[in-house]
Amino acid sequence: MTEKDMAFYQAWADLLEWMREYAAENEGVRFVKQADFTDYIYRMARPYDLPTTILSASLSNDDDEPILLASASQRASVFKEVVLHPFESHVYRKLALAKDGSGLSEGPRRFTKEALFRLADELFAVAVA
Repeated sequence: MTEKDMAFYQAWADLLEWMREYAAENEGVRFVKQADFTDYIYRMARPYDLPTTILSASLSNDDDEPILLASASQRASVFKEVVLHPFESHVYRKLALAKDGSGLSEGPRRFTKEALFRLADELFAVAVA
């Protein structure tokens, strides 16, 4: 695995940690693992070298309905990206490894923990209304 790919998956693991943090800080929000990477599931005796096993996760309400779904590209993908998909919406956001190789960005804009929390706040406010 290249250094750039490893940096991408570390940024993905960081985003998952932010999602866990958001769920822990907000009542009625749960972090739910949706799927594991297939190369983790079928690794056999081969060591697993990604910083997380999670391919897809969501911030869900107490009824286990996903409000925000996040997923990362598989290892074999040429173009690595994270997709943030508000559930029941046709709109989604694509994040890639930032130009400096640390963290994720949406085009030229760095995607921060604050941006994730703001997005989740907006989505959960709409879901409750």
